[in-house]
Amino acid sequence: MKRVVRIGLMAVAGLALAAGLVLATGVVLGQRKAMRNIAVDVAPVAYRSDAASLARGQYLYESRGCMECHGTDGRGRVVIDDPGGVFVRATNITAGNPEIARYGDLDWVRAIRHGVAPSGRPLLIMPSEDYNQLSDEDLGAVIAYVRSLPPGNGAEGDGRGEVRLPLLVRALYGYGKIPDAAEKIDHGRPPSPPLAPAPTAAYGAYVANACIGCHGANLAGGKIPGAPPDWPPAADLRPGAVMLRYGTPERFIAMMRTGMRPNGSPVSKVMPFESLAKMSDTDLTALYLHLKALPVTQASR
Repeated sequence: MKRVVRIGLMAVAGLALAAGLVLATGVVLGQRKAMRNIAVDVAPVAYRSDAASLARGQYLYESRGCMECHGTDGRGRVVIDDPGGVFVRATNITAGNPEIARYGDLDWVRAIRHGVAPSGRPLLIMPSEDYNQLSDEDLGAVIAYVRSLPPGNGAEGDGRGEVRLPLLVRALYGYGKIPDAAEKIDHGRPPSPPLAPAPTAAYGAYVANACIGCHGANLAGGKIPGAPPDWPPAADLRPGAVMLRYGTPERFIAMMRTGMRPNGSPVSKVMPFESLAKMSDTDLTALYLHLKALPVTQASR
């Protein structure tokens, strides 16, 4: 009996050691991956500081999620502080941050459109896949607006941003199970051409680019890679799924404004409603029409 127990304990110890080695290897791979250099061809965009361009830049900054992480004043804030060990504080992106003050014209494009820092390393928590297809005009407007923000100290911490991840998440990142933004992007894909805002499905497809970071490139939803374990899966936005609740644009717009479904139940607070509420009726109507126009055959029922 003692021999059986001893063998059992040795087997458990062996499994624990093997698991520890797998975890440690993943963490090391993740560290190397985070330090890799990513060479991308970065095309410049024009920055215009006229009132109309800055107003457009402010609208996009506030309605496309930038404000959700970096705050209305751009000084950053804690985005995630999960008991499970995920902690994310967004960077102060005003000129009050010395690192940001050194950003050149191409550095802004590299970071926002490609998810790559000026050093060439990947930005771990930056939804650049949402912004990769911004037209040059819209990207230039966003950058011009951010550069116009008054310099300030970081709202929390030193303003440089901070990401802390549990060992398991770091290992999964190392093994390629959790991608960073730079991995999700086709860096050779040209940006969208300039589009005039209009309540059409075609313009809605452009607006929908802001949703792919959570809902996926095909908007099918599912578990958000790297998200805290208590976050719910992102909804499937294709016809035949949650969009069945919204028979009119008005119902959809009301949900995006209030965070409440037509039956009065709340949508998950993971949704960035602070930003979504800033979207214009034109953009939300266009997004609704695009989602409704997706092929029904793609939907998960």
